[in-house]
Amino acid sequence: MIRTIIWKNNAVVLIDQNALPLTERYITCHHYSEVISAIKDLTVRGAPAIGVAAAMAAALGATALPVKPAELFRQSFYKICDEIAQSRPTARNLFWALERMKKCLDEAIASGKEKIVPELVAQAKRIGAEDIANNRQMGKKGSTLIADGDNILTHCNAGALATAGYGTALGVLRAAREQGKKIHVYVDETRPVLQGARLTAWELKKEKIPATLITDNMAGFLMQQGKIDKIIVGADRIAANGDAANKIGTYSLAVLAYVHNIPFYIAAPLSTIDTSLKTGLEIPIEERSGKEVTNFRNVQTAPDGMKVYNPAFDITPAKFVSAIITEKGILTKPYLRSIRTLEKGQTAR
Repeated sequence: MIRTIIWKNNAVVLIDQNALPLTERYITCHHYSEVISAIKDLTVRGAPAIGVAAAMAAALGATALPVKPAELFRQSFYKICDEIAQSRPTARNLFWALERMKKCLDEAIASGKEKIVPELVAQAKRIGAEDIANNRQMGKKGSTLIADGDNILTHCNAGALATAGYGTALGVLRAAREQGKKIHVYVDETRPVLQGARLTAWELKKEKIPATLITDNMAGFLMQQGKIDKIIVGADRIAANGDAANKIGTYSLAVLAYVHNIPFYIAAPLSTIDTSLKTGLEIPIEERSGKEVTNFRNVQTAPDGMKVYNPAFDITPAKFVSAIITEKGILTKPYLRSIRTLEKGQTAR
């Protein structure tokens, strides 16, 4: 199994996603600021993976702090968490993970524990392990929506590389394959930094899952030709009503799927759901450097001085989403009610 991020010898080890697919290499971060840089420059990306990276960055920062007095430690640790929180604004998992790390610290101090740092390291490791376990559960539940012989379109990368391991959308496809279902995957290249062409295609080839790479603007034509049975993507943040932020271009696919009567599924862990936001209009959308559009791997592809608008994500309204696959079950409309059911500890279908 592909491992995207691990804690090893008091350091955070990341697969360098910017080097893929040509080179498979790992980067070792010895200071939390290095993890922040890795999140910002997409060395590690994907909402669940960013969450795990944030937790491990916080734990890494804690290892360099004087433990006593406890209140000073808390202030310093909170400051580190706040710094990590500035790395990227859209992925809910990042903030969820930091909130969990702060809670772990508060509980450790309140209970009078002497060894606070090991508690934080253990919590960060636990978040990573739980992510993999949740993805496997998500895969099993989501695979019930996949039929033998399906041709499935996916966008961006929601695989092992976007998580601690196994994947969300690709986790569902992996589970279907493990059950013996014969599937074929169409992979959007995903402009402007080609997460589909570079990362998803690499994962599917590594897993020997039959796949075909297409450019983003070919997807509608394939739907018109009847070549797409289902679409499954991940998400970076989901509002209480089911509106979802995902890689730019997802909204277009959802609208096309709606017109062509093709099921459109989102696979995401519960940590991606942000019930503090009523609708997707409240989700912060990151705008990235224009160089991602005007250049690719140091090759300029647009005229000098060209104005660029480069939002990293768009919002897909809940009405276009056929179902949301989580580790606790498959959510159906109305999503506000389905999500509230999960919040109460009940299991979805």
